Formats: sequence, structure tokens, C-alpha cells
Amino acid sequence: MNKPVGYVCSKGQQGENPTIYELLPEKYKTLKTVGRLDKDSSGLILLTNDGDFAFRMTHPKFKKTKIYIVELDKNLEPLHQQMISDFGVELSDGKSRFMLMRLDPPESETRKKFEVTMSEGRNRQIRRTFGALGYTVRKLHRTNFGDYSLKGLKTGEVREISA
Repeated sequence: MNKPVGYVCSKGQQGENPTIYELLPEKYKTLKTVGRLDKDSSGLILLTNDGDFAFRMTHPKFKKTKIYIVELDKNLEPLHQQMISDFGVELSDGKSRFMLMRLDPPESETRKKFEVTMSEGRNRQIRRTFGALGYTVRKLHRTNFGDYSLKGLKTGEVREISA
């Protein structure tokens, strides 16, 4: 599913926030999410009825790569980029480290849009990592999760696949 911003990945209502299950065709409403995306994030969310598949996709020992497009509120300092990629940033639940690739045009002075590649995925890790360095994540969009990608799936759309 290509989850839109504003929806939560919960079966139960979370206050006034709509859930992704409101967007799903009836035949998929019994599926469980594989991981989560917060309400303010968009992009690829996997749903399954296979517990083994969910375990293989989410347990850290399998190191499934996730790729996100991130837009920041201000230019990322080169030193901060190096710090995140090479050394990590200390958070309350441990060090956070992931790869960053700048997506702004090379001739541009803007350094706000990045591709983030990571194999872990702690709660709000990307937002907290940038936040610890004084940045606010304006957009967070997951494009890939393991071998799966959005590949032309429009916002709110669902595609059935075989594991």
C-alpha cells in the first residue's frame, strides 16, 4: 500500500485520525501491517496474513533495507551528514546511524532533500535523529522495504503481491 500522510497504521481508531484500514478493500481488512509509518509519513507499508513473513521482514537479524525520501526544514550541514552516516547520533534508545545521499541538484546550494537507507527501524528514528541535530523533517516517504517497492503505486492504492 502507498500510505498517504494523515493516516495511522492501526486497526483501532486513534483519536480523530483515520486509519489505513479505511482505505483498504474489504478483502484486505484482516491483514496486519508489517512495521509502521507514523501519521505524518507516507509511502510503502506492507500488509500480510503470514506471521513468518512479517517476522522475516521486521526482525533486526534479517537486516531488511528500507529506503526513504526525506525533506528537511533547512540545509543539512555537511558535518551533520557525515556525523549521521559515519559515526551515528546518540538517541535515548541507542546510536542511530544510516546512509544519506543528497537528492538536491549538484549545482544547487540547497541541501534539504535526501535519500535515507537503513536496515533498522526504531520508532520515529529518522525524525528523532535529525531532531537531535536541530532539524525538522518536513516530509518522510518510504519507497522501498526489502525487495518491495512502490513502483508506480499511486497514493492510497493497494497492490496484491506474493511473498
